[in-house]
Amino acid sequence: MGKDTFYLTTPIYYVNDKPHIGHAYTTILGDVLSRCHRLLGEPTHFLTGTDEHGQKVEQAAKRNGVSPLEHCNTYVKRFQELWERLGISNDDFIRTTEERHIIVVQKILQDLWDRQLIYQADYEGWYCVGCERYFTEKDLNNGHCPDCGRTVDKLVEKNYFFKMSQFQQQLIDHINAHPRFLMPLNRRQETLGFLKQPLGDLCISRAKSRLSWGIELPFDHDYVTYVWFDALVNYISAVGYLADDAEFNTWWPASYHLIGKDILTTHAVYWPTMLMAMNLPLPETIFAHGWWLTPPPPTAQADNAQATAAGVKMSKSLGNVVNPMDMADKYGVDALRYFLMAAMALGQDANFSEEAFVTRFNADLANNLGNLLSRATKMIEKNCEGKLPSATEPGADEQELIASVQNAVASMRNAIENMQLDRGIAEVMVAANATNRYFDTMKPWVLAKAGDTAALGRVLRNTAEALRIIAGLLYPVMPNKMTELRRLLGVPEERVTPVMNQLEHWNQLPDGATIGTLATPLFPRIDLAK
Repeated sequence: MGKDTFYLTTPIYYVNDKPHIGHAYTTILGDVLSRCHRLLGEPTHFLTGTDEHGQKVEQAAKRNGVSPLEHCNTYVKRFQELWERLGISNDDFIRTTEERHIIVVQKILQDLWDRQLIYQADYEGWYCVGCERYFTEKDLNNGHCPDCGRTVDKLVEKNYFFKMSQFQQQLIDHINAHPRFLMPLNRRQETLGFLKQPLGDLCISRAKSRLSWGIELPFDHDYVTYVWFDALVNYISAVGYLADDAEFNTWWPASYHLIGKDILTTHAVYWPTMLMAMNLPLPETIFAHGWWLTPPPPTAQADNAQATAAGVKMSKSLGNVVNPMDMADKYGVDALRYFLMAAMALGQDANFSEEAFVTRFNADLANNLGNLLSRATKMIEKNCEGKLPSATEPGADEQELIASVQNAVASMRNAIENMQLDRGIAEVMVAANATNRYFDTMKPWVLAKAGDTAALGRVLRNTAEALRIIAGLLYPVMPNKMTELRRLLGVPEERVTPVMNQLEHWNQLPDGATIGTLATPLFPRIDLAK
């Protein structure tokens, strides 16, 4: 990154329904990346939160017979409880109904109004309630919203506009000058393609006569702020913009805004032009990940705006949403985290099915890593009185093992830097396979039977060292299970949370450490037939 600190954000999630696997994926990804950068020793700040204004919230509250804030207070708990359950290590959780956020939004609006970057004019166009966005006639897809496929409403009303068009060329120049600003590459190209057409000004208000649940414009009390203009500001209001200069200068600009590809335009066009108007640096990278896809139910139609050749994006309307809590309860939180990180190449779509989940779990975690740990610890318990053999200078037999494990360390460093976590995880599993191969080739059970305690100790010690490093590399993905594994190997408590520079060195386990044993496997094999 271009600065010494790492600041990562997820989108803030709309509190009009229960969180689903899409919300969980983005937040787990943010958590894993944040833990990775802490692993590298970088000061890290991880922000997530909820978007609590707008028409959908107001309508949902009305249906439920409660006030909008009461509705928000109920639904926000579902996100907070799920994040705690999934082991999310966020440093802050922002709600757009908080005073610290509202004050900043209103100060920004007043400043832009005073500098004539906001003006009032009549608006005539099409409006999607689901997306809370206006569209022109040419934007529509057969008369429907181009993003979600819903029907749209024709509106004519007086509104306030942000002079977004004034910053079009400046944004194009920035994108061209900063290759990492929009990632992956296809999203950069998509945005530049969008910017080939004249960029209109952005409607940033809603009349209270139509929508009252929002942040009031400071210069016109009959209007509230457009929900996207309000929501995007969370990325700076949460780190002290216009409130704490030291805090703000520590973390801004953000290292990564993680988003789903369906909200690319708002983040790649609206948000940068807003920041340019505020004379603030732009985030270093906006990264748009893909969708989790499933085959549509037999009765559902796949020819909607969110369908691809491979499958259909999960959505409540199609009835194909996976509840992350159900998966976590059934198979374990860390297993869910592992699958989501290992099975999707960042930036691409991926298929989600329970069968694929179980197949990968058994292959990578139960048969490979978990089985290796079980065999090694049982042999140490049986043949070494449960004490880790002393370190010796690795010999020729260990060279391939050490090379594979250290390659995994280098690969994970590269994967973190280049947003290729699936590749980094794959190389760690290659190292686990190499450790299994070393264990099988050296046949420690034969050495034990022959009474060759020196050779036996060497094999068990080097197997434990490989497991220590592998567990450290996988800690950001599976913090609970890998902490348990490292404790079993006798890693001192003050070093049980790994740092990368310790993983780059061999023979770091203390001689004679007490090795734990498992009453049940760390990753019990799942019966696919059941």
